[in-house]
Amino acid sequence: MRNPPALRKERRSECLSHGRKVQAAVSDNQLFFFFGLIPTFEHQQSTNTTSIAMSDTEMANSAPAAGSKTERLPITVSKPTPYTFDLGHLLVNDPNPLELPADQKLNDSLKATARDGVQVLLNQLLTTCEIKTSVSDGVLLTLPAPNIHLPRHKPLPIPKAPTKWELFARKKGIGKFSQKPGAAGQDKERRKKLTYDEASGEWVPRWGYKGKNKDDENQWLVEVDEKKWKKEAEANAEGGNIRGVSRTERKERIKRNERKQRSNEKRSNPARAK
Repeated sequence: MRNPPALRKERRSECLSHGRKVQAAVSDNQLFFFFGLIPTFEHQQSTNTTSIAMSDTEMANSAPAAGSKTERLPITVSKPTPYTFDLGHLLVNDPNPLELPADQKLNDSLKATARDGVQVLLNQLLTTCEIKTSVSDGVLLTLPAPNIHLPRHKPLPIPKAPTKWELFARKKGIGKFSQKPGAAGQDKERRKKLTYDEASGEWVPRWGYKGKNKDDENQWLVEVDEKKWKKEAEANAEGGNIRGVSRTERKERIKRNERKQRSNEKRSNPARAK
């Protein structure tokens, strides 16, 4: 529900475009983000609304009540140095120095300066941009392409240097580097993080916490090959048994992978390694 006219205090500008009268309402606290200003407003002013294109019914409903007098500011703004625009970003730049009269409140001066900027921006939009009308959407305004290339806050990320395995796989055509049809898809399927557990009927992770690779460690009966039997004496000497060999080997693989990862990082970025 819109506020009563006495609380809105909307300032309106009218222009003719394509033979149709388009009414643009500029409120006191409207579009201040173009100037980076966030003034403090009274409670009545904070409830104002923003509307660039309104239908005829909304115009009629928002008309001031009979007998009430509202201040109508000029729709043309003249400055010694003209404004510059980037309509694609809805940006207006005022190169003129900011003059704040001593006999006027700071908040009022900032609002007046920002209102002038919003007014010229609306005038530029309504006079230079293409305006279309439709029954369902009303009045539509098409913005042009942006002129200003906004800079990045952070530099572009540096691509990671390939690991020794990636260099070898590219040379030999292994995995995702294979030229065989469907090889990349098979490698992607193999590297998925989840796998189906037929015993529980659920999808479980391949590695990590409750990973599928730990199933052999929890089985009551484990098949042991001849190579692991040779390690039985070593396991008994360390106070363990042959069932713990698989866990020990898994821990060793993790440490070996971590060492390779650190080696790859040092080789790809020698400056950081120093």
